[in-house]
Amino acid sequence: MRLAIISDSHDHIPHLRKALSLAREKGAEVVFHCGDLISPFMVPVLAEFPGPVHLILGNNRGDPHLLEKQLARFPHIHFHGEFAFVEVGGLRIAMVHYPELARGFAATGEYDLVLCGHTHVWKTLQVGGCLILNPGELLGKEGPPTLALYDTEERRVEKVEF
Repeated sequence: MRLAIISDSHDHIPHLRKALSLAREKGAEVVFHCGDLISPFMVPVLAEFPGPVHLILGNNRGDPHLLEKQLARFPHIHFHGEFAFVEVGGLRIAMVHYPELARGFAATGEYDLVLCGHTHVWKTLQVGGCLILNPGELLGKEGPPTLALYDTEERRVEKVEF
């Protein structure tokens, strides 16, 4: 199974649309958004992905009340709040916006994959048997927009720039 991991879209509709299109083209079945989606008007764009989408808040929250109202229209988007803890493709996955907290989750040994964002910089880090993955940013503030593709069978990550 292939997972697409994105973060820090910061209301940039064209980059979010492009990332979701690339994810579909490359065979991703599930999307994880590691925070800072921000505005409720971004939800219908995120909903263009046909498979399950897991979403958490970041430090730029927009209007969480309107965000939740908008999310209610799209049952395939799973809004987890601050943290997500899910099992997908046989992997135990945690998702949090902040890398410092991601390191803490990884150190528990309870997860195979911990996803984070916030820094807008692509980074992977192995902590014991757990991979911490920061897909960079969709905004394009620190460089080209990036997303990550993760193969759950091969446990291999691919960086995609556009």
